[in-house]
Amino acid sequence: MGNLSFTIVAKEGRARAGVISVPHGFIETPMFIPVGTQATVKTLTPHDLLAMGAEIILSNTYHLYLRPGEESIARLGGLHGFMQWKGPIITDSGGFQAFSLGFALEHGVGKIANIFPGEDEQTKEQRPPKSKLAVVDEEGVSFVSHIDASRHKLTPEKSITIQEKLGADIILAFDECTSPLSSYEYTKEALARTHRWAVRCINAKKTEQAFFGIVQGGAYKNLREESARFIVNLPCEGYAIGGSLGKSKKEMHQVLEWTIPLLSEEKPRHLLGIGGIDDLFECIERGIDLFDCAGPTRMARSAMLLISPAAGGSPVNKFRIRITNAQFREDTLPIDPFCMCYTCTHFSRAYLRHLFVAKELLAYRLASYHNVHFILTIVKRIRQSIIDGQFAQLKKNWLE
Repeated sequence: MGNLSFTIVAKEGRARAGVISVPHGFIETPMFIPVGTQATVKTLTPHDLLAMGAEIILSNTYHLYLRPGEESIARLGGLHGFMQWKGPIITDSGGFQAFSLGFALEHGVGKIANIFPGEDEQTKEQRPPKSKLAVVDEEGVSFVSHIDASRHKLTPEKSITIQEKLGADIILAFDECTSPLSSYEYTKEALARTHRWAVRCINAKKTEQAFFGIVQGGAYKNLREESARFIVNLPCEGYAIGGSLGKSKKEMHQVLEWTIPLLSEEKPRHLLGIGGIDDLFECIERGIDLFDCAGPTRMARSAMLLISPAAGGSPVNKFRIRITNAQFREDTLPIDPFCMCYTCTHFSRAYLRHLFVAKELLAYRLASYHNVHFILTIVKRIRQSIIDGQFAQLKKNWLE
């Protein structure tokens, strides 16, 4: 078993506040996990992340395996020593990258854009299909590197070995992530393979790192329930819910409602790759403890900045503004007048707009700092509201 403990300190309905303990520290849940794909949260230092209240980050097995390689990172002190982040780290397994290089290309879908192809706003941005760069078989996933076109194969055993050498506090099972456009028959086949791979991961594991099994099954009720019942019987310290979450957010909520009641109450639950503001409220209400998403930093680099509803968002999206719009040319307000991050307490919307229009690199740093701080602050407020018995009211204030 791995070195992880989880204590629930308060509940409001299914929403819960807790504390996870791992070798590199404590994580107060619910918690948003900034994504440091290549051992860095883009444009932000570990000091920045600590200052804004981050307690854990996620790094990417696939990318670090390709560059600089897990052996090099192990010799340089593991991820903690390599990137000088002293707090908890979780690594994904590489399974999502197999999806990104495979069915995501073929179906024109992905986690950041088009994850919900049934929703109008996402469908407008549907990416054109491309040829797959990854092929799945019983042994694992064969893929072509996006860096140099070299050929590789990830297996459950290899994924676990890489994650062990990276030295994260929490590691994930190697799974097959299916597309929201995958058929029932293929999703069922992939689910059975994911379960076999989970057992192989456990048999390969040699360290005391905490291990999270992954519930798959697409947007199919019987498959999600089958997967939850299977994973809950494995020696896991926690659970991740991954793969296709349906073609709309309504279907994602249904997936959680089918799945969460079947998972052990005393173990943490991580929703993979989701981190929108409305998602945080809706999914915490249904019992999720941990989220990770590259969205806040990716949006920041595209000049999309997060705001509270009272800060003047558009009817299309009340939670963000595009700072390059002409209306902000001489706007003296901060990004969000209610935000206390470094960016908002020092700079105006006009200055941020200027940086983006002038293509100054500081734009990406200040915008990323704000977006990550903003999400972390919301989740900490949600946690406190659960402790105070005020979560339902806070959710109403933000979403209605």
